[in-house]
Amino acid sequence: MHNSEEFKIPIGPQHPALKEPESFSVALKGEKILGIEIRLGYNHRGIEKAAEERTYIQDIYLIERICGICSHSHSTAFVQAVEEIAGLELPKRALYIRTLIGELERVHSHLLWLGVAGHEIGFDTLLMYTWRDREIVMDILALLTGNRVNYGINTIGGVRRDISKEQAEEVLKAMDTLEERTKYYIELGLSETTLVKRLSGVGVLTYDDALRLDAVGPTARASGVKRDVRKDDPYAAYGEMDFKVITEKNCDVYGRTLVRLKELMEAYQIIRQCIKNLPEGPVTIKAPRKIPAGEALSRYEAPRGEDVHYVKANGTEKPERVKVRAPTLANVQAVKQMLKDRFLADMPIVIAAIDPCFSCTDRLVSLRQVDSKDKKTMNWQTLREYSIDWHRKQGIDFKKLNQKLKTNV
Repeated sequence: MHNSEEFKIPIGPQHPALKEPESFSVALKGEKILGIEIRLGYNHRGIEKAAEERTYIQDIYLIERICGICSHSHSTAFVQAVEEIAGLELPKRALYIRTLIGELERVHSHLLWLGVAGHEIGFDTLLMYTWRDREIVMDILALLTGNRVNYGINTIGGVRRDISKEQAEEVLKAMDTLEERTKYYIELGLSETTLVKRLSGVGVLTYDDALRLDAVGPTARASGVKRDVRKDDPYAAYGEMDFKVITEKNCDVYGRTLVRLKELMEAYQIIRQCIKNLPEGPVTIKAPRKIPAGEALSRYEAPRGEDVHYVKANGTEKPERVKVRAPTLANVQAVKQMLKDRFLADMPIVIAAIDPCFSCTDRLVSLRQVDSKDKKTMNWQTLREYSIDWHRKQGIDFKKLNQKLKTNV
């Protein structure tokens, strides 16, 4: 096909450049991108609906599984909303421990992202180094919570585990090691010519576009937007922490890389403050099984950006409604702007630069005409039956498939 012709190609939902299934339709003229359409919906797991069928305590562990990398972010945002409705005042020690785990999770997430970004541009040595260091923080998380992923540390009214002096010392030793290695990565990011040239000018998102498209997290801060929920609307113990909101004016993938590298250094300082100033006292208070009627909106600065949870209670032990707005949903529209007039080869690193989590983002949307008489809503069982029936019409019969699998086993 001639380069002068315009055509469309699909990328995804399964593609080597994508770490999760998602569908992109790319309009091209030669190798140049004319436009891009993003079709969400390949990872829908029905978590919001499932939360309505479970108790608040059960929902903590369900909500945590929205994302493996941001599990503490989601569970904290959820329990904060429930605690606000219930009018609970948490012990300061619990708030400090939540902050500590949140920053350890940020370190884990940013190191993971740096490795993925290195891999996307062929810099696999960076992947090996950063993922080696990621093991340090994951071991610390396992030491403090019992798990490397999905920590299960939160409960309504505080946290489930306390921190001993021996554990605190291990955390500080790990931060010293990680800080020295991060200084090397920052030096590398500033001086490695190949890295600087490959990422500079790629995926440009201006300050005005970042505001117009409501970008969040490192994606917005790399375009000079000084927004961070930890400073703007402090939660947990962040109001007592001394740290800087990192911004850059590069407005490109290189800027997003520098923001995450420098945020690692701030995270180490916050973690040290949490350990040094950890208050004495209990780590949890008694919370009611049935949450009084009410509603609350909770904000949390996840590693990828602002995470928003809405919870509506009706006086029972189960929520009436749970709504999640993950940061990727806020940032995904900016991808279209970043890829405008860029080359197809830039697409993997531009998408990776927002650190997307499509499992966090995807959900089912039901469209109904305003004047429709069909007011029926689906419960969990009805939704499951609808899904099975829909797949059967597509030619997939799960009963026959299960029988075939049993026969083969």
